[in-house]
Amino acid sequence: MFKPNTTVACVVVCQDKFLLVEETEDGKQVYNQPAGHLEADESLLDAAKRELYEETGLSLDPEYLLGVYQSQVKDKGIQYLRFCYVIELDGDYPETNPQDSDITAAHWLTYKEIEAKQDQLRSPMVKICIDDYRQGYELPLESVKTYF
Repeated sequence: MFKPNTTVACVVVCQDKFLLVEETEDGKQVYNQPAGHLEADESLLDAAKRELYEETGLSLDPEYLLGVYQSQVKDKGIQYLRFCYVIELDGDYPETNPQDSDITAAHWLTYKEIEAKQDQLRSPMVKICIDDYRQGYELPLESVKTYF
């Protein structure tokens, strides 16, 4: 039976910059939103908060759901369902302290800096989510119902 990978991500914005984490994938440095896989007995919202903390050291609550994204990595035969949340911050950039040893660093980048690194983004979903944020897409957190 086919089962897609369920993932979560957070677009975190402060002073018109986006928080991306740097990690190594297949021997090269790539950039991604704080993101990861849903774990057993975990809501999507809790998964997003957990991944944000593990990859940046930040304990923040998403404000809304940006969207749900379906993608396929054809050469690997893998399909993903990505639930992307948004956190908008006021004031100074919070200090990051990645807890996950797979994360090399966390960076606050402008949109232009992200465009310049487009070939270093972990997947097209990184920029697609940022573009959707800039377009103003927004769904209430209550759009996703959890029943355990």
